[in-house]
Amino acid sequence: MTEKKETIESKLVPALRQGIDIIKMVLFKELKPHLEKQYPKMAMDDINRLAGAIVNTLFGIENLDKTIAGFIRSNEPVIKTEVAGIASNFDHLRIPLTDALRIQYLCDSQEGIDSETVLERAREANILIEDRDVRLPGAFMSIVRSFGVAYKILAPMKTE
Repeated sequence: MTEKKETIESKLVPALRQGIDIIKMVLFKELKPHLEKQYPKMAMDDINRLAGAIVNTLFGIENLDKTIAGFIRSNEPVIKTEVAGIASNFDHLRIPLTDALRIQYLCDSQEGIDSETVLERAREANILIEDRDVRLPGAFMSIVRSFGVAYKILAPMKTE
């Protein structure tokens, strides 16, 4: 019985992490045009780096590439400002972001990683919807699918 449970859990966490990545892509796709308007003189490559840095900051991911790390250091005030503005600029994404951040926390916990600071940072930025119940994996993946299809990251399911 425990072997079957471990097999299910070993497949569930990677699937949930893929769902989290799709929500990150949705945020990235929303950030790019927003950042182009906010920083019209910034090169498109830098807009892409900035959008990636904002997503990574929100989800607690540290990029170890020296070039990217230097870019992040030199743009830290902008990154902080944009992370703080996610709730107001992208209110329509608060539900999937809340769910993705909480599911990431649960996945991290399963793998022995403490990512409480990521949730705390999102809470402080008013991104987390405090009174929203934690989604079960199936409900989370349903939200992921609907956003993934809407943002043309996933293909629609075929109906026969």
